[in-house]
Amino acid sequence: MSGKVVLYYFDGRGKMESIRWLLAVAGVEFEEVFLTTRAQYEKLVNDGALLFHQVPMVEMDGMKLVQSKAIMNYIAGKYNLYGKDPKERVMIDMYAEAARDIMDMISMVLFTSPDNKKDELEKVQVKAKVRTLPAFEKALGASQFLVGNQLSCADVNFFEASLMLEEVFPTILSSFPNIQAFQKRMKAIPAISKFLQPGSQRKPLPDDALRKTAKEVLNFKLKFPKK
Repeated sequence: MSGKVVLYYFDGRGKMESIRWLLAVAGVEFEEVFLTTRAQYEKLVNDGALLFHQVPMVEMDGMKLVQSKAIMNYIAGKYNLYGKDPKERVMIDMYAEAARDIMDMISMVLFTSPDNKKDELEKVQVKAKVRTLPAFEKALGASQFLVGNQLSCADVNFFEASLMLEEVFPTILSSFPNIQAFQKRMKAIPAISKFLQPGSQRKPLPDDALRKTAKEVLNFKLKFPKK
């Protein structure tokens, strides 16, 4: 596997999807090993491949990288997607974390009890429209990019988050023209356009099959809160 970038995770989004996005935007080809059984996971642990017994894990540059934020920071730094100085990097981190917060909230709701899903989704929508999206709308009104004068991982993370929001709330961006213009610019980037095409390594929203696989591999039980 030397020289190849290999991703170890489930055949779904989760914590690996933003890593896929960054690699795709950087023009880095990667292979994927999908975990489907508990035995695969235990072998990775027993072989010492998972430092904290967690996935995602990325084999890259002779290293076995874990912890999704560390992985993304490494990729962003290596491929010039992480600003030119510490001040830009901290701003990139702020916007990137806000974008990931949105995606984490949606992902958590998609794993919640069907009885509670509608109410929880409404809470996510309100938070996004009132708190998060206005900040991005303001930033993108002053510049083509969120930070500095070149593409960064913050732009990539927020673009991913904005698409995810539209998947769940189709009209949510209707009152945010700067974000819509930003989306149009991002879609025009060849690497992004390619990643958005059918048949790419981009993954769909999670479904029951993915949830079942993740629970079996990680050996945990998903408990819904009692009413």
